[in-house]
Amino acid sequence: MNTEKLENIHVAAFDPMPTPKELHLRLPITETARHTVSAGRRALNAILERQDPRLFAVVGPCSIHDPVAGLDYARRLKALADEISDTFLIIMRVYFEKPRTTVGWKGYINDPDMDDSFRVNVGMEKARDFLLQVNQLGLPTGTEALDPNSPQYLGDLITWNAIGARTTESQTHREMSSGLSTPVGFKNGTSGDLTVAVNAILSASRPHSFLGLDMEGRVAIVRTTGNPHGHVVLRGGDGQPNYDAVSIALAEAALAKARLPANLVVDCSHANSHKKPEMQPLVLADVTRQIRAGNQSIVGVMIESNLEAGNQSIPADLSQLKYGLSVTDSCVDWVSTEKMLREAASQLRDILPKRGKP
Repeated sequence: MNTEKLENIHVAAFDPMPTPKELHLRLPITETARHTVSAGRRALNAILERQDPRLFAVVGPCSIHDPVAGLDYARRLKALADEISDTFLIIMRVYFEKPRTTVGWKGYINDPDMDDSFRVNVGMEKARDFLLQVNQLGLPTGTEALDPNSPQYLGDLITWNAIGARTTESQTHREMSSGLSTPVGFKNGTSGDLTVAVNAILSASRPHSFLGLDMEGRVAIVRTTGNPHGHVVLRGGDGQPNYDAVSIALAEAALAKARLPANLVVDCSHANSHKKPEMQPLVLADVTRQIRAGNQSIVGVMIESNLEAGNQSIPADLSQLKYGLSVTDSCVDWVSTEKMLREAASQLRDILPKRGKP
């Protein structure tokens, strides 16, 4: 009898995970957090539907690795959000999963101890706890939907989702987006190609059926109704920015051709700032000038920001990590974040209410 192994040849182990329902029961959503998410989603939908003239801004660290510093940042951002709430709906960038071109730290959910132990069960619980605390402050959160199973564990605490440049073309992520309960921003491809993002919005707006997890942790056929609030996030590509007026006009034309709403979000980091954090304020200033000059399509911005400027490598001795400093992409510091957003709010406060009106 041939007993040659044919399945899971390269799998070392299957470690158990709590079910989404078990994690929800362990860390239930509070009434305050529920209100934050609900109000944030309503406000965001109103912006995308042009019923609210404000812009939304997804602001925060490239990735969360230290929950203490992350909450320190969240408290400061909440105070700033209240101050400029007449002009901006502020959503904290809370990214737990990091896609990698080759190898590297995969984020707080996958490796919360930052030692390649990959205690995903612990990371998922810590991520949910962190989201609860941020929402408890009254600050909505946004994240990148990377693992198709994560939304079942965390989705009730998220106001906005992004699909990254590496996954916008993925059928799996387009199907998942069609069932997400939040608006979804699709980034243009790493090459700068906008077509993949436009196609992703069209695909995610339609119903889909695919394999996924239910709340009990069982594999199920997920049947979705389609997501009506997909939009493009311009992040540049191949080292070239695409936030200038010509690039914006081309993006508007592509959306019009696809008969999609002209809703554009400008990512002030990545290729749009040549990955130099000190350039992000210049990108936001240019976007502000375009809106003052009559642009009607830019509805939001993204800013990679942390307590300290720049980034750091993950040391072998984790006690040597510098507080409030990114371990992934370089970020603009908190002082610059306050300054750039306050200046933009000052420039746009009287303009936005008149936008689109004759």
